Amino acid sequence: MLIGGVCIPLLTTPGVNGKYTFVEKYGTGPPNSTGAYELDVTQISNPSLAWRTMHVKTDVFCSASITLPDKVGRQINIGGWSGTSTFGVRLYWPDGSPGVPGTNDWQENVNELSLQQGRWYPSAMVMTNGSILVVGGETGSNGPPVPTLEILPRPPGAGTVYCDWLQRTDPYNLYPFLAVLPSGGIFVAYYNEARILDERTFATIKTLPNAPGAVNNPGAGRTYPLEGTSMLLPQYAPYTAPLGILICGGSTIGAAIALDNCVSTTPESANPQWTLERMPSQRVISCMTALPDGTFLILNGAHQGAAGFGLATSPNLNAVLYDPSKPVNQRMSVMANTTIARMYHSEAILMQDGRVLVSGSDPQDGKNPQEYRVEVFIPPYLLQGRARPSFTIANKDWAYGASIPITATLRNGGPARVSLLGAESSTHGNSMGQRTLFPAVSCGGTACTITSPPN
Repeated sequence: MLIGGVCIPLLTTPGVNGKYTFVEKYGTGPPNSTGAYELDVTQISNPSLAWRTMHVKTDVFCSASITLPDKVGRQINIGGWSGTSTFGVRLYWPDGSPGVPGTNDWQENVNELSLQQGRWYPSAMVMTNGSILVVGGETGSNGPPVPTLEILPRPPGAGTVYCDWLQRTDPYNLYPFLAVLPSGGIFVAYYNEARILDERTFATIKTLPNAPGAVNNPGAGRTYPLEGTSMLLPQYAPYTAPLGILICGGSTIGAAIALDNCVSTTPESANPQWTLERMPSQRVISCMTALPDGTFLILNGAHQGAAGFGLATSPNLNAVLYDPSKPVNQRMSVMANTTIARMYHSEAILMQDGRVLVSGSDPQDGKNPQEYRVEVFIPPYLLQGRARPSFTIANKDWAYGASIPITATLRNGGPARVSLLGAESSTHGNSMGQRTLFPAVSCGGTACTITSPPN
């Protein structure tokens, strides 16, 4: 365990200031909660300094979050549980630094900035032009579906775009998995379906085959409430290979039998198909985190059930490492177990030191506790006794395809390897903003040059 917590988070995000933001139910959560906190892991020995109290004005229960692509790494939170909170757009400008408390707080004024339609359980994604795409959801508090998408900030004269595929698959498409595709277009996976949208009109330009589910139920789903977890597979310079999508776990409608497999595809391929791989165990309401060596950590969740209060049983305490560099069906390795059940409303995000921050669990099942404790998982690369490399980057404002000089001290021999990871916001099996890139790098002594990715 890392530290005792002060909230039961619904969503966690790493900050550009080296700290970690936690948001939880506000108004429907504990009566003394302010709805938001920030964790400084350099102050773990003194919990009163480690946790900074922050504030939200409306209930962020089952909202979406992403980190904006600006120099200050602003965080934006979208949607909520009921009333005006479902229209909410909240912004936080991270400040302070490790060991130095910040003073900024979440800003929100629904009368100045809001969604066009209220949304509970939406997904959000930064588009290539910097706009924010918001997809799906419900009107709030188990209300009717919102089968539309919209753009933030709202373009002049623009409205929402109706999506018949969201209407048709309701209610099994909430928190859909989104991705910008390198060749153009937007990938979206929902329920057991997937398609590519035109990034300008949002019309469907390709429909993928349905993803396979269980052996006895091919109609099993992958998104809330049949909640699996998804990642974009690493991209390597010169970025000629199509982007891979990985989705693990999920459940069936009705009997809620958790899935014991992952599926992957390359949507940009001429004839994309799904590849199925068995996991070591069944898993639903789980999380997945991208690691800097190109592997993925699958953890949290249950062996049976679906997402929602009291709807899952048998905590899955085991972590699994997925290595996409290995042959299909040889990619999963069983890791360590935890003693803390991480059920519905749990999260996992990568820390700046390479560990994984694990938090949350709000099952309300009468068996497993609402979980305040925060853990860390230590991946294999931190357990091999190797000295850590060190590096200095003077220029942090990169152009596409530019040569970026850095100073690096490589202590273990072998060629240098650099990875760039998007800042993720973890909630409900969705890691909004996640992406892993391995750019070209060359070194002569301590002087290295990174070639930044192309547009």
